Amino acid sequence: MQNPQPRWCSCRVPDGVSRRQVLGGLTAASALAVAGWPGTASAAPHGRSVTITVMGTSDIHSHAVNWDYYKDAEYSDGDGNTVGLARVSSLVNEVRAARGHDRTLLFDAGDTIQGTPLGFYYATIEPITETGRTHPMARQMNAIGYDAVALGNHEFNYGLPFLDKWISQMDAPVLAANAVHAGTRRPAYRPYMIKRMHVRGFPPIRVGLLGLTNPGVAIWDKANVSGKLDFLDLVETAKRWVPIIRARGADVVIISAHSGDSGRSSYGDALPIENASALVAEQVPGIDAILFGHAHLEIPERFVTNKVTGQTVVMSEPKCWGQRLSIFDLTLTHSRGRWKVTQKSATTVNSNTVQEDSRLVTLVKRQHDAVVAYVNKEVATSTEEMSAAESCWKDTAILDYIHLVQTEKVKAALTGSEHASLPVVSIAAPFSRAATFPAGKVTIKDIAGLYIYDNTLLAGILTGSQIKDYLEYSAQYFKQVAATDPVDPASWTNANNRPDYNYDQFSGVAYDVDIAKPEGSRITNMTYNGAPVSDGQQFVVAVNNYRQSGGGGFPHITTAEVVYNAQVAIREAIVEYASTTGTIDPTTFHEQNWRLTRNGTPVF
Repeated sequence: MQNPQPRWCSCRVPDGVSRRQVLGGLTAASALAVAGWPGTASAAPHGRSVTITVMGTSDIHSHAVNWDYYKDAEYSDGDGNTVGLARVSSLVNEVRAARGHDRTLLFDAGDTIQGTPLGFYYATIEPITETGRTHPMARQMNAIGYDAVALGNHEFNYGLPFLDKWISQMDAPVLAANAVHAGTRRPAYRPYMIKRMHVRGFPPIRVGLLGLTNPGVAIWDKANVSGKLDFLDLVETAKRWVPIIRARGADVVIISAHSGDSGRSSYGDALPIENASALVAEQVPGIDAILFGHAHLEIPERFVTNKVTGQTVVMSEPKCWGQRLSIFDLTLTHSRGRWKVTQKSATTVNSNTVQEDSRLVTLVKRQHDAVVAYVNKEVATSTEEMSAAESCWKDTAILDYIHLVQTEKVKAALTGSEHASLPVVSIAAPFSRAATFPAGKVTIKDIAGLYIYDNTLLAGILTGSQIKDYLEYSAQYFKQVAATDPVDPASWTNANNRPDYNYDQFSGVAYDVDIAKPEGSRITNMTYNGAPVSDGQQFVVAVNNYRQSGGGGFPHITTAEVVYNAQVAIREAIVEYASTTGTIDPTTFHEQNWRLTRNGTPVF
């Protein structure tokens, strides 16, 4: 049985009624018929009108095909979603066939080359900078025919030479107007492009696209960009470039921004606002539409009124990994020799409504197969099954394995140094509750499923009082819970919209987290080797580069004296350690050094 066709439409509907309600049962063909597609010239009060369609993706995160490398199986979730550019390609083919290739454009809002073992493999195991081979994401994007893409923050994870190589392999312009050479306002990458659309029977339509990336790169990839690149405010950058794009003849101006729309930042006020897309729409005149990403949400359509002109800007965020395609319909009316946008709408299409484009699957099959073989390599044997399912509220063995590797790596590096006598402790967070080590064969994919980010290992010096401050900040992850409430730990987490990866746990020091107490007074009974930790006592703290650079806004760690930074990838260090020892036995390293309490009574 074939999958149902996508449901999308550019028609106008009454206020309070969604297009999905109107078109809920229609096929793609009937939706187009309702919308008047394929369209021809039509009479309008002030001239002839035509509708163009702009498609958009974001946060693909190196999902080329519908595959879960951590499970070694086709991707699946409880909502029936599918992933990968091969699915996106089929959606794009449908839209182009229905609307007309001359009436469509395709853009992306960033975070393309990092996120799965596929991205990691071609950046570190067989890096394209050494082999000269085309990156699988460049292969697919070129084959699909993207018109332009913007840079996301994760594009900078593997360093600037790697990014430059990937950009050189892309047929489409790669844009980032607010990424500038350090100390200047001179863009380090192409800021914008103007595309001439030749719709049969109409004068050319010039569509301008401005690319904006995330200011957080300056923190999250400090080691790669410090002293080389600065990242400017999105609003101020758009105010500079939108008038230039208009002056150079653009009839339509679209922003592709790797920035959410909440107006908030995860890093405080140290940098320009992280999620500024809606602020750009509100404060910068002359914008018709914004494709945005970064938050991994699905926002089919949002209208924002520009405070200067009173005009509306239509915005859309497609769900990450190729699960959705955003579709903007922009109607332009020609009058007095110029085009002007007179109607606009947006929606999203689910990639599970189509099959994978076999051409796109074949295009990267060898590269995909090489990664599958790599992640299935056995590295060690585990004496028992270990799971991260309860790692957000219990000290688990599987997270202690991360601590073990980080601690041993730093201790070995500091041997013989002036800091060798200091105790070494470790910080780690539960990145994935689904992570497991099976009893028996442990593969690279199991380790990659536990440590899903491409972080590197550092170590800095913190005092006892600073560690307590750090833990108090981390404990804001929990809601305050009365001692008499039922035990329901899954409902206690993610307070203050804090994700699991921002709940840091320490090993090496023992402590209680009293969630019956208010924020700021939850860490009690902190000891080292059975003795209370004094305020001035010094520790070497093993930590990842994301946290040390300021990711998550944790106190003290960014200003701590760095005593180790060999640029060792933590995931690879875990693989190396497991391969060397051959056995993973939690009885040799798992120590329950922290616990949840309520008014001093352990929860478990």
